[in-house]
Amino acid sequence: MNRHEEIISGIAFQADHAAHNGAPATGAVCRAQIALMAGDTACGRRIADWPGHVLTDAMPLRLAGGLHHLFRRGAAPELGPVYAGAVTGQPEVDAIVAAVVARHDAELLGWFDGPPQTNEAGRSASFVAALHWLASRTADRFELNEIGSSAGMNLLIDRYGYDLGGVTSGPADAPCVIAPEWQGAPPPSVPFRIEAVRGCDLNPIDVRDAASADRLMAYIWPEAAPRFARMEAGIAMIRASGVDLVQADAADWIALRLAEPQEAGVTRVLMHSIVWQYIPPDRQAMIEAAMAEAGARATPDRPLAWIALETNRATFRHELKVRFWPGGGEAHLLGEAHAHGAWVRWA
Repeated sequence: MNRHEEIISGIAFQADHAAHNGAPATGAVCRAQIALMAGDTACGRRIADWPGHVLTDAMPLRLAGGLHHLFRRGAAPELGPVYAGAVTGQPEVDAIVAAVVARHDAELLGWFDGPPQTNEAGRSASFVAALHWLASRTADRFELNEIGSSAGMNLLIDRYGYDLGGVTSGPADAPCVIAPEWQGAPPPSVPFRIEAVRGCDLNPIDVRDAASADRLMAYIWPEAAPRFARMEAGIAMIRASGVDLVQADAADWIALRLAEPQEAGVTRVLMHSIVWQYIPPDRQAMIEAAMAEAGARATPDRPLAWIALETNRATFRHELKVRFWPGGGEAHLLGEAHAHGAWVRWA
């Protein structure tokens, strides 16, 4: 397979992945980027000359976000029938996307410069399920440290309500209740308390800024109505009370967090979701080494845990894994989840 074929294959895989996850219109918009490669636009040339791994870079979703942004602001109304499912034929979608790209070529080109910020509050359901599981094995009080926090939607983890297969938690008056379709047995109904939540991102999004909030909303797949409601609730909570989110390299930030004094009876947790693929291998290795070193120092009174909801690059399933110390530090596969929180399959 030559490079041109690799790019087409990557786009097609992303399109199929979206379609199989309840977003056929997003899939069709991604697939339309194959036709753009043969056209005479800067965006088409950027796609055809993509230097990295199409799927790891989520390249098709970058332009998809830009197109959705144009639609949301009223600059590309012809995309409406596509997003609504009224236009489904691929040649018709190709033509609509090509026309929009030709009209907004320079503006859309900038959307290729960074990965999609699909900061999804629904992923907190997997984190909370893992915390219920951990609470039966380590201390039942947690200090949460998230890398790749984007706009900080999962840093609101202690402000959402949850219904996880009948196991409920969170504030009774939570403005947003996250209740994914639950498959399998529920997580352990072990109560816990979150003492602190903080996070970092290389390029955090400040949703107090209207333009930044609009960009974040644009990355939501148009078919996913519940996600818009969750995002709007999260934006409102951050604007009202804020979150502890700083700009930092993940490896450097985690090293600093692990070096801080740890309160007795509190489990220190590293958590992240759909971000590992964007961290360079050398920084991944630094985080692994720092966690292994900290794990060797962990005690029953000051435990350490690592919660990750990440993509298995062989199957493209999103696996929920937990490691904890003392306890060996081996990875426990707790289940799989929809990338945007629609369902959780508990193992």
